[in-house]
Amino acid sequence: MTIRVLLADDQEMVRAALRAVIDRREDLCVVGEAADGGQAVDAAFRLRPDVVVMDVRMPGMTGVEATRRILTGWPPPDPPPRVLVLTTFDLDEYVHSALRAGAYGFLLKNSPPDQLAHAIRVVAGGEAMLAPSVTQRLITTFAGLPLGLLPGAPASAPGNRGLIDSLTERELEVLILVARGLSNLQIADALGLTQANVKSRVNRILTRLGLDNRVQAAILAYEAGLLPPREET
Repeated sequence: MTIRVLLADDQEMVRAALRAVIDRREDLCVVGEAADGGQAVDAAFRLRPDVVVMDVRMPGMTGVEATRRILTGWPPPDPPPRVLVLTTFDLDEYVHSALRAGAYGFLLKNSPPDQLAHAIRVVAGGEAMLAPSVTQRLITTFAGLPLGLLPGAPASAPGNRGLIDSLTERELEVLILVARGLSNLQIADALGLTQANVKSRVNRILTRLGLDNRVQAAILAYEAGLLPPREET
């Protein structure tokens, strides 16, 4: 089945480059473009894409606000599109906001074409796409914050430790690999599990910990001491 993609970026040359990368893949197809957040919202509701590739910095309505409006205003019964945010390291505050808004993935603008295509497929399949470098940067940024200020995390450190202690040994292994930035396929290879089994375990972990996505799980694992403070990914 072809994955339908909406591109949202204020630079026409960037949109053209993204379209060229996406449309040359047989299983991907660009169904529309938007030059700002407002256009992205309108196009998303009109075109019903599977994935929105969303720049965060656009004139007028930002990509963060557009993401929020698309996901909160999406009418049932059809599921909303997955939002893949394009970001750079010097815009961490936008990444944090996009996470809170419900974005499913974060990709650097200078990522290789194959990585963009892979990220679109991953988020279309319902899995978060988090490059290890982006995950590590987020963890480092949040490391000094009280847990109650972390987006989506439970309010207290003792409570978080108790929640983590409720996980099984295998779930802890999966959580640590999620925190390292590994995909479900990479985790499956590392632990000798099927990808479907890993996906099920990740969903169970998020539910037990009261979290929305893998970045929040990575932050929580870091704060709980499951990873060294300066671990490289």
